[in-house]
Amino acid sequence: MVLVVVFGVALLVAVLLSGLAARTVLSTSLLFLVGGALVSDGFLGLIHITPDSEIVSVTADLALFAVLFTDGMHVSFPKLRENWRNPVRALGLGMPLAFVGMALITHFVVGLDWTTSFLVGAVLAPTDPVFASAIVGRKEVPAKLRQLLNVESGINDGLALPIVLIFIAAAGPTSGHAEASLGKIALELVLGLVFGVVLPLAVIGLVRFRLLGAEPKLQPLLPLAIGVILYATCHLTHANPYLAAFSAGAVLTARSPEAKTAFEPLGEALAELAKFAALLVFGALLTPQLFGDLSVGGYVAVVLAIVLIRPASLLLSLVGTRFDQREKLVAAWFGPKGFASVVYGLLVLQAGIPRGEEAFTLIAVCIAFSIVAHSSTDVPIARLFHVDELVGVPGARQDADTALTKQESGQVGA
Repeated sequence: MVLVVVFGVALLVAVLLSGLAARTVLSTSLLFLVGGALVSDGFLGLIHITPDSEIVSVTADLALFAVLFTDGMHVSFPKLRENWRNPVRALGLGMPLAFVGMALITHFVVGLDWTTSFLVGAVLAPTDPVFASAIVGRKEVPAKLRQLLNVESGINDGLALPIVLIFIAAAGPTSGHAEASLGKIALELVLGLVFGVVLPLAVIGLVRFRLLGAEPKLQPLLPLAIGVILYATCHLTHANPYLAAFSAGAVLTARSPEAKTAFEPLGEALAELAKFAALLVFGALLTPQLFGDLSVGGYVAVVLAIVLIRPASLLLSLVGTRFDQREKLVAAWFGPKGFASVVYGLLVLQAGIPRGEEAFTLIAVCIAFSIVAHSSTDVPIARLFHVDELVGVPGARQDADTALTKQESGQVGA
């Protein structure tokens, strides 16, 4: 119950400060991360959570599923068909470059063996646009940039998972059964994709029967029901829930735009709640001991992962595209590590591989640094695209009008 109270207080504070956060470097995501750390054993000791606690894996898993489900609803297949080259470049070239680059740094700077180093690279390769919401959530930002970041982050989680599982199998006691693991992983991915496509299509077909259909006030619950059934089905059958979530969201948008429109406000709110809960729990793992366990080489690797590996890999993948230099730099910077990396990092820890704890410490610190760096720079960088007015935020209109008046005054004075 203490954890519930802490979450409620953190949620209240985040809501009250959300208007300020939308206009400044203050981040609501960071509030939950810091709140979780403050109430953990490392500081106030109000809650006791360890990496192997079930609540850690459950909240991270739910948050990732919810975020991918709503992210999938933002995919427009007509626009994607017109602009598929940029996401393909990011996924087909940028992601492998980041994966290999992180593995090299982990091996030579941190000193982990090659198998574990490539495992760390696979865990930290996926990106998450949740912590760059001022970029992907603002219509003033060029659509092709938002689409690139959204599609890349939505798909790379599913692409990274089989690689993570293969390297866990190679590094652990079951390393001799890598081929069997590969077949199992492929089956899980295929099942996830099938469930993610078939279930929403079946439900949409049922709704169109003459005697069936949802009344307006219950329409938002239809996609929610699909999501709940899909999540449970994937876990019961060991299908990949993340690929299923993203594909289901995309199918819903393509086949039933009215369902997507009805569900969007509720879906975004639920995804935010799941995200905040996962951040609070993850923050409770960020104890002084965890940061103390990471070597100097580990901190060097973390900084390089954020400021060099992701930016360099994506910039290389975007060479020759129609993005201008500013758009390329923004896309390259916003490669935050999010819930996928949390979930995969927990898989590494729970697998019992020889240097799993050391790998998890590096992964956890990198995620924490990434959340701080990216969630506190999204709003200032969004200003580069003249995002001066934040719809729905009290005082935003007044701030924008004031800024415009000052600008006009300056022009007159000049």
